[in-house]
Amino acid sequence: MSTSQPAPALTKLTGPKWIFLTILGGLGMIGPFSIDTIFPAFSALETEWGASEFALQQIISVYLLSYALMSLLHGPLSDALGRKPVIVVGMIVYVLAAVGSALAPGLGVLLFFRVIQGFSAGAGQIVSRAMVRDVFSDAQAQRTMSQIAMIFALAPALAPVIGGLLLGVGNWRLIFWFLAAFGVAILALVLFAMPETHPRERRTAFNAQALLAGVSGVWRNRDGRRLAFAGMANFAGQFLYISAAQLFVVKLLGLGAQDFWILFVPLIGGMMIGSWVNGRMAGRVTGAQLAKAGYLVSTGAGLLNLTLALIPGTQGLPWAILPLPLYTFGVALTFPIITLAMLDLFPTARGAASSVQSFVALLANAAIAGVLAPLLGFSLWSLAASALVATLVAWWLWRGHVRGALVEPHSSSDAAAFEPTDEL
Repeated sequence: MSTSQPAPALTKLTGPKWIFLTILGGLGMIGPFSIDTIFPAFSALETEWGASEFALQQIISVYLLSYALMSLLHGPLSDALGRKPVIVVGMIVYVLAAVGSALAPGLGVLLFFRVIQGFSAGAGQIVSRAMVRDVFSDAQAQRTMSQIAMIFALAPALAPVIGGLLLGVGNWRLIFWFLAAFGVAILALVLFAMPETHPRERRTAFNAQALLAGVSGVWRNRDGRRLAFAGMANFAGQFLYISAAQLFVVKLLGLGAQDFWILFVPLIGGMMIGSWVNGRMAGRVTGAQLAKAGYLVSTGAGLLNLTLALIPGTQGLPWAILPLPLYTFGVALTFPIITLAMLDLFPTARGAASSVQSFVALLANAAIAGVLAPLLGFSLWSLAASALVATLVAWWLWRGHVRGALVEPHSSSDAAAFEPTDEL
């Protein structure tokens, strides 16, 4: 049976809400830009360095692995030191790592700086998720927050397009210069326009034992573990398509480096609509009902996707794409509810809860990008079957949580703020 801690009072937001939400949206774009802008460059890197498909996938995998490992500390550090200092230091390191990546003479050096980039990127993304709950309760959150956040959720669709455009005017190094410039812009906004949302009187002790206690306390909670794995499995099918984008778009569909939008626009479009519907339904239906609807949609879309992938006449465009926005619609309908349930289990240690959730998801994503995508990206049916299995596992885990929950799961009108933008 799940337990939860009493929630502290909300922090009063200083300054215009739209500026605060804009900065949170910018921090949320770090993940998609750090992953998805690079996919169009794989062919150029393969030609320049003679790297294999498996080796190139490690550009994504090592970033996610280091991100996952450091995510265990970002949240607890922000609980102890405050949200803003952790974000500032993280963004400085991120910018330096992007510059190092742009200047890399070979794949080994590039992978090294990608590790550093992963260590630092989560400082903004993980901590910003906790900041939302510092300031907004479910009742106070306005639908405009969801609308603003959805604008910035365009990043995963824009990122591969930007990567392709940059390749059209320069080489692959220009992508990392773009990431460095974007990081500098976000850093400036954080320094001069973002308020601190976690005041000193609410901070935890700053020592290794206290930091580890925050994470271990979340991990030892049975429902905390179940929700972390449910969130991971819920997004795993979508991330398999994202991490296999090079194989899916170029190898299986026979398209080029400027055509990644054909995959990413439907994927993210479905996610944005699902997030919008989630926000609109907040307060009208329970979180459990909305999550069930999301899983039904994702399962149905997964079955359709697998069926089309097995029929010889429907193994290309547009059939290979058509079920995907419906699938991600269901994912987006469900994910904010899982995240809110996780955060609300630990209202006095939201940073730690966010860290554990991100760690589990990103560790799985690193394995998906580095191992499963190269192994399963050989055919449309293998990708479709794997995504369907991931959804069924997520649904099973969520049902286990709902049966034992003391508190009714709820949805939020700011649903887009709780989507997994750090994993895109």
